Formats: sequence, structure tokens, C-alpha cells
Amino acid sequence: MAADGIVLVTGGSRGIGAATATLLAGQGQRVVITDILPEPLPGTQAMLWPAPFDVACESAVVKGVADIEAAHGPITGLVNAAGVFGKMHRLERVRMEQWDREVNIDLRGTFMVARSVGVRMAQRRHGAIVNVASVAGMTSGPIHAYTAAKAGVIQVTQTLAAEWGRAGVRVNAVSPGFTRTVALEAGIASGAMNKDLMERNVALNRMVEPVEVAQAIAWLLSPMSSAVTGINLPVDAGFIAGSTWAAYGGLRDAPGASEEPQ
Repeated sequence: MAADGIVLVTGGSRGIGAATATLLAGQGQRVVITDILPEPLPGTQAMLWPAPFDVACESAVVKGVADIEAAHGPITGLVNAAGVFGKMHRLERVRMEQWDREVNIDLRGTFMVARSVGVRMAQRRHGAIVNVASVAGMTSGPIHAYTAAKAGVIQVTQTLAAEWGRAGVRVNAVSPGFTRTVALEAGIASGAMNKDLMERNVALNRMVEPVEVAQAIAWLLSPMSSAVTGINLPVDAGFIAGSTWAAYGGLRDAPGASEEPQ
């Protein structure tokens, strides 16, 4: 994947980005992480880019990508994990400054980083990009800017895959379901989110672990997915599969150990 270069992970100091950087570094990849609040990942070989990396600022992205390649070599893999989660509001209470912030970071930022890196990959005729979208971009919910932004990420992924496919660059997305990050756990602890409701209509009856999303990302970056481009891969423990079952009485519990199979 990065034998002659590096994997760049934005938003790499926490959450899914941190899990992905840790996994890739553990596999022997040369990994550089960036973040708006850069913090190292203890116990890993991932390299921290010490300057704040603001994906919502075009000049910062262009300069940052150039400086990172000058310091560490060509970026052969990109994980666009930088993002902010949506504020839950009734539609009439959505403030446009909050809408702009979420869209600027989650959609515009993803596009600008992918473009800055992908153009360089296309010139070298080699590279793989994975954008972190969300099942929120495939469904609906009271996180209006976030759902719109993540739906945009899924569409941008397809467009970039078509744009750069002839140049040997693959572009894919993953769409995590409810993932047990520090931010999500804080939301549950504060009462803003309900763990039981989040798991009730999930086929596997649980949340997703960050490393499970990281494993999907690692596969999409690797030669094992060499014919895969332009897809959006849900990593959601069966959230989409089970989400409509409430209308039919809900998902069935697993049979008891004492029950005979029919």
C-alpha cells in the first residue's frame, strides 16, 4: 500500500482516524496523522504532523499536503477521517452558521483534501483514497447539516473515482453506523443519546467498534481490493438492514441455547 510512500490520515488524533492510523502503523505502514488539535498516538509508530491541519481552509490544505510530501515522501494512501458530528435540532432551530461549519468540515473539507492529494496521485498514476462518510448520509435524522454533508461525501466519492480511475487512483467510502468513539460515549453519558435505542434495531444488537471501521478502511486501501473503486461500504453492524423491522414488530431475539432448530 505505501511501500514507496506514506498513508495520510486526517483527523488522526482521535476516533476512527486514530483507530485507523494505529491499525495501519501496526501493519508496518508509514503513517502520518494530522488533526486540527494534533496529539500523538502513544504506543504506535504513526508520525504526527505537529501543525494544526484545518481541512476547512483551502490554503491550509494545499500548503499542508505539499509540506507533508516534502517532509515524508509521496502520499500513496489517504484516509479522510476529519469531521464533526451534527447538532441535533428541530429543523426550524438549525442555525445557518452551524450548518456552514458542518458542511465546510465534513463535505467541503473532504473534497479539498481528496483533490489536493488525488491530483498528485493521478500524476504518479498510483494511489488509494478512502473517505469516511456515514449511514447518516444514507438515511434521515434530526442532524440536518450532517446528513446532507455525508450524503455529499458519498456522491463526491463516486465522482472522484470516475475522474481518476484511468490514472490508476481508486476512491472509495466507508459509512460507519453508531461507533463507540469517545465523542459518542460522551453523548450517551450526557443523556443526549440513548444507547438502547441506538442498538435496538441493529441486526447485530450492538454498536460498531472503531477498529472494525479501521479494518474496512485498511482493506479498501490495500491491493486486496484492487478492482474496487467508487463504492460506499456501510460498516454498521446491520443498522441499515434492521432499521425497518420496527414496523413489523422489531428484530427477533436469538433462539435460546435449549431450543431445537426447526
